[in-house]
Amino acid sequence: MEGLTPAEQRELDQRLQKRQVKEFMTVFGNLVDNCFNACVDDFTSKVLSGRETGCISRCVIKSMTTQARLGERFAELNAAMTAEMQQKMSR
Repeated sequence: MEGLTPAEQRELDQRLQKRQVKEFMTVFGNLVDNCFNACVDDFTSKVLSGRETGCISRCVIKSMTTQARLGERFAELNAAMTAEMQQKMSR
């Protein structure tokens, strides 16, 4: 960002990094909770069954694919909105 001193820029960068880590941990925690709750139902053994392992793998892949697609779609919409705003400003 323009107009910030180097110290202010470092502070901003540190805050942004902390926020990103916090958001990642929230998303990761939700992923673990959702997949665990959907897939693990036998607590008679310390080891996951083959069915549970397969379910967790599919759940994680599906969740990550969904997040990736949401990110792509958000980027598409953001680009369209930016282009629209630039067109309005250039008139």
